[in-house]
Amino acid sequence: MADNENDAAAADADANKEAPTEKATTEETGEDQSKLTPPKTPASKPGSAKPGSAKPDSAKSGSVRSGSAKPGSAKSTTSKPPSAKSTTSVAKTPASKPHSPKSSAARTATGKSSKTSPGKAKDKEDENEETEGATEAAPAFVLEVLEALPAGARPLFLASKTQEILGCIADEHVTEENPAKLLRKEDIILDMRNRAAVSDFSVVKQKIFDYPEDEILIVYDVEFKFGENFYIALTPEARHIMYHPPKAKVRADGTVVEVGEEGEEDMEAVEEIIHKYVPPESKEWVSQGSEKEIIEETVKENRPRVKMSIKRVRRDFGAPCQFTDRNVGDAKDAYMECTAYEDKTFDLKKLELDKCVQAIPVFTEAGTQTEWKHPRNANTQYYPREYGEEKMKEIGESKSLQTMAEDVAPRFELALQQNEIMDVFFDDWLALADEDGSFGSKADNHLKEYQSFTDLQFSKDKTITCIEWHPTIKGVAAVAVCDKMSFDSRIDHAAKVIMTPSLILIWSFTDPIHPQLLLEAPDDIYSFKFCPTDPSIVAGGCINGQVVLWDISAHLERLKTPRSNRKKNINTLPGFEDESAFDTPIVRYCAVSSIEHSHKAAITDVLWVPDHMEINRMGVPQENRQQQCVQLMTCAADNCILLWDTRPPKGVTSADDKGLKNPMGIPTTFRYLDLSWKPHMKVNLSRSEPGGDHSPTKFSIQEIQGDRSVLTKLSETKDDKPGGGGGGYGFSTGKPSSAKEKRTLQDVNTHLYAGGEDGEIIYADWMPQKDQDSGKIQTPKPTFYNTLHDGPVNTLQRSPFFRDILLCVGGWTFSIWKEGVNSGPILASSASPKRLTAGFWSPSRPGVFYITRVDGSVDVWDLLDRTHEPSLNQNVSSVPITCIYPYQVSSKQHLLAIGDNSGTLHVLEIPWSLRQPTPNELVGVSNYFDREVKRREFVVARWDFREMEKREIEAEAKRKAGIAPNVQLSEEELEMKMKTEYMAYLEEEASFLRQLGLKEEVDEPLPEV
Repeated sequence: MADNENDAAAADADANKEAPTEKATTEETGEDQSKLTPPKTPASKPGSAKPGSAKPDSAKSGSVRSGSAKPGSAKSTTSKPPSAKSTTSVAKTPASKPHSPKSSAARTATGKSSKTSPGKAKDKEDENEETEGATEAAPAFVLEVLEALPAGARPLFLASKTQEILGCIADEHVTEENPAKLLRKEDIILDMRNRAAVSDFSVVKQKIFDYPEDEILIVYDVEFKFGENFYIALTPEARHIMYHPPKAKVRADGTVVEVGEEGEEDMEAVEEIIHKYVPPESKEWVSQGSEKEIIEETVKENRPRVKMSIKRVRRDFGAPCQFTDRNVGDAKDAYMECTAYEDKTFDLKKLELDKCVQAIPVFTEAGTQTEWKHPRNANTQYYPREYGEEKMKEIGESKSLQTMAEDVAPRFELALQQNEIMDVFFDDWLALADEDGSFGSKADNHLKEYQSFTDLQFSKDKTITCIEWHPTIKGVAAVAVCDKMSFDSRIDHAAKVIMTPSLILIWSFTDPIHPQLLLEAPDDIYSFKFCPTDPSIVAGGCINGQVVLWDISAHLERLKTPRSNRKKNINTLPGFEDESAFDTPIVRYCAVSSIEHSHKAAITDVLWVPDHMEINRMGVPQENRQQQCVQLMTCAADNCILLWDTRPPKGVTSADDKGLKNPMGIPTTFRYLDLSWKPHMKVNLSRSEPGGDHSPTKFSIQEIQGDRSVLTKLSETKDDKPGGGGGGYGFSTGKPSSAKEKRTLQDVNTHLYAGGEDGEIIYADWMPQKDQDSGKIQTPKPTFYNTLHDGPVNTLQRSPFFRDILLCVGGWTFSIWKEGVNSGPILASSASPKRLTAGFWSPSRPGVFYITRVDGSVDVWDLLDRTHEPSLNQNVSSVPITCIYPYQVSSKQHLLAIGDNSGTLHVLEIPWSLRQPTPNELVGVSNYFDREVKRREFVVARWDFREMEKREIEAEAKRKAGIAPNVQLSEEELEMKMKTEYMAYLEEEASFLRQLGLKEEVDEPLPEV
């Protein structure tokens, strides 16, 4: 293609020299020769346009448009026919299209020349057709060397609207093959007047007005070589340079020749270049000094090696060594420090570890120039000493080993006790500063915005219903979002709700813009929890009452790896990278409960049963030997709490699912439960009096994850055998073990607290009992309930420092309860001006808890500071806050996650004063709760005293009025009376049954004589 263009340019130059007739005709017009020279029309490079694309009015004149450099070049071509290469370029010349750049002077010259006789016009048309390819291929070659914009030209961005107005639409009017376009100056000025500053030409407004000619050249920059989609020539000189840029050619002898308008001889010499491959020849090495640098970088010994001689008396060879203690200050090199440190990146929970290490040293020979400066830690690895079974048995039964064990055992026990009492990794010296230079100073007393997360596609204009931090991966939080619709709205817009995906978004601090994972659910999620023992398992409760399980074990590396390092970790060839590496994967649920056996209302709370216990169908807590969380409890407003077991039912094994097809890539962890999962046990919360049942929204049990104190109280028996779980129970394998192999946990409290939809606090036993009236085994009625709050209970949480202290939030008030005190709360707040939406205890301070309100603010309460008002109130969001969850990243940084009604997750940093407990704060808060309990007992005693006083006043009034007083029976008399009434009831019942024929009369046996 380059040869074709060279030959075409040479033919064009020769034709121009031999065209006296046309040149004379041009001079007779009386116009400037520079204006009559039409621009060259490149065929394939930026800045060119397709040849022959004249406007319709010029096309009627009958002239044939060509991309020749000068008018009349077509006639001169007859005296010098084009070469074969020029003919080849004609075949490659693209077809003519309209709107080709052509100056007005060129159109005038063409029109005048067309007035000749018809015969001459016909000859001229034939000659123009012959040289059309030769004259048009030259500009394409010229524009290849246009690597920078000339002076007076600049890049310009044209919007699609501007392109449509001026008729230069990209890839339609101007293309990569024909990128140039001549625009009328008056059209551009008219566009600037109509659209003012909105016009894309406003940035070059003055230069447009100063442009002397009527048409302005604009070129389509397909590859954005100069930064914008077009570039424009704002001066005639720039336009001329863009059409005739300086050209450089290389001769056969290697010299560079500048080719201009008068360089035809050089062009002919350049065309005769023949490129021939010459294989390289080996030559002698000519030193340029690089070997000196290599020699200088080489390490060489510049001094004799240090020789050391170690001597020892011959009689000491092989003598036994005796090690003794010595003072560090007695010798220079006696100090050796092995500082213990805690591995920050360790996240593996070891259940049982049994390993053997056998290290064999590698023998090497090396020289060194290191001189001994100061003592440092060092160690030596010896060959392992191996004994046979007989030798090991002999050593095990030896008296020396027993004596050594007896001597070491007390010190070993003392070391274990010290490890339990204090943190051996804690550095007291570094703690003297008391974290002043950490994330916040002591003077800071407000919550700082740390980060916020929102997604314009999945969480915008939605409400966050639940927040959970990942148990093991720091900086990862999950939120559940749902549509802000009432029940009636959901019914009316059922089609839209079904088509909208219900998701749980998992965010990471490494990428605040894109969620790391999306957990897909069959319906909106109101509550979910990570499994404490296996965080890759997530359980959630839907608005339709179904329980959903996810398995995200295949995406754990994605949560741990920052977004910027994902492509670096993928071993792929260049050009074959996976473009979907940054796309957010959607994880489909692997199991969902049977809708017939699920809740009949939205699930508002989910809780995993702690790993040290499990509950059988009769509600009896038993030991869980696998030490894995396999059961969960859910509650909804359908008057019940359900217990679910994630293990395979009897007769079903996980191996049965291995042969099934899985085209969608859904984990098969819980396939045996999908659509057939039924609750393990049901707890009904009935009222003590008629009028309906309680509708629980939140609940809490006394046992918490990680507290295995009930296991230590079990009596060890000889028949106890360890559970055959191997390395622990897995979700994908195993079945529930037999009840005969499990021990009952007698010390577990089977009572639970529940918060109702009507603001009541219920205290009930989940273990079913036999009803005395009906004889059926059912859940007993609540021990007590108290309607204290004036709205649904949205928070019911136990204190992380006191297992019997609960925080309850509902309506416009909150209260603190102590388990065992049934007369009422030990602390109740006054009505807040705004409705309360959520609450949470502080994970580091026993007396601090957080309360959120519907106006988007957070109240921080400190019981040791004040109890009648919050210690701190701070506004976080302009919309109502829906949930809150503090998280302890480290001892120096605590974060507070807050979700609002607009789908935004706010992460705030907790100041030093709210995360660092005061000295003896735990004891002070405990004493405060004890005082409140005594105050509550005093209040109850005063109630009884006032009731008794009221009765005495009434009896005295009746006595004065002559009315016989009511006889007060003692407790023994009341018990005897009730017993008599009960015996009479049994006799009447037996008589009634005999009359119906349901009970036979049994003759009493005669007394023996």
